[in-house]
Amino acid sequence: MTGDRFTRRDFIKKSTTAALGLATACSTSTEKPVVSIVRIENGKTENAVGKALDLLGGIKTVTKGKDSILLKPNLVTESPTCTTNPAVIRALATLMKNAGKEVRIGEGSAVATGFNIKDGVAFRTRKQDILDSMQNYVFDQLGYSELARSMHVPLINLHSGELVQVDVPNGFVNNKITLHKSIVDVDMLCSVPMMKTHVLATVTLGMKNLIGLYPGTVYYSARSWLHDRAAEKKSPGIAFEIVDMVRASKLGLVVIDASTAMEGNGPAAGNLVKMDLIIAGTNPLAVDMVAASIMGFTTKEIPTFIWAMKSGMGPGDVSGIEIRGDSIDSVKRKFAKPNLVPWDGTWAAQEI
Repeated sequence: MTGDRFTRRDFIKKSTTAALGLATACSTSTEKPVVSIVRIENGKTENAVGKALDLLGGIKTVTKGKDSILLKPNLVTESPTCTTNPAVIRALATLMKNAGKEVRIGEGSAVATGFNIKDGVAFRTRKQDILDSMQNYVFDQLGYSELARSMHVPLINLHSGELVQVDVPNGFVNNKITLHKSIVDVDMLCSVPMMKTHVLATVTLGMKNLIGLYPGTVYYSARSWLHDRAAEKKSPGIAFEIVDMVRASKLGLVVIDASTAMEGNGPAAGNLVKMDLIIAGTNPLAVDMVAASIMGFTTKEIPTFIWAMKSGMGPGDVSGIEIRGDSIDSVKRKFAKPNLVPWDGTWAAQEI
């Protein structure tokens, strides 16, 4: 069923019956959502993260009523050039722990050399032994294993473990999504992506980052099975599978790591751009709209934004967002656009 067949009111009403819900993005409040833009000065990332949250009202405000929080970085593969800076995660975890919150870090990476990439060719797999070994390797290579140990924060492999089903009424791809139980049990999900372009989705920001929540033991590595099914339903720019997961999760905070960003053919093969920014907010669509605008994209260029709005999310435009901190124009840089390709099932087509 497409987003054109139900209204904003229907979406809000039906979403409340789901096992999980996205209260922030579907808010009926007439107040403008707030997004903060903060420069990282003198390499002090933790200061910028703290200031970005302070501009939203402070850590206690953005996590009010939420005792447990899962931080979801973007660790698409083992390379530090296309993944979330651990310093941003460390800063968030520190702030949240100091506020008395239970913090955990979770990810289900897409690919890694020697596991489901062999001789430069990507394969799909649902084999738990491969996926578990791959995830541990990615965590180790990127410094997340040491970060989690030093901070006494649980590090969760979202590919396997105890899995549960969550209802997604009027889902674009499916009406149910299988998730790691920790995602269901947590009070709030915080998406912490690296600012990047993307050859499938145009941009990969707070909402696109949630593709990593789909467990590989169900949807295959690189979520190839999921993308196959979505393509059958004509998902534009993998928007259907992104919006479904946004609705299925408790996404309540997005903090975009734009310390170093990527332009061109992201999410892994683009060129790096030094931005020295942190962008944050509690409305996922609003945060992503602001980040995309900073990158030089319009709302209409991003299929995920269009279909998020069709499913009932707001705001409808950047003009409906309150910006705090630096202005969009003062930090804007026109990114080289990706050479967009549709998902046709030929990438990661073979199974191991």
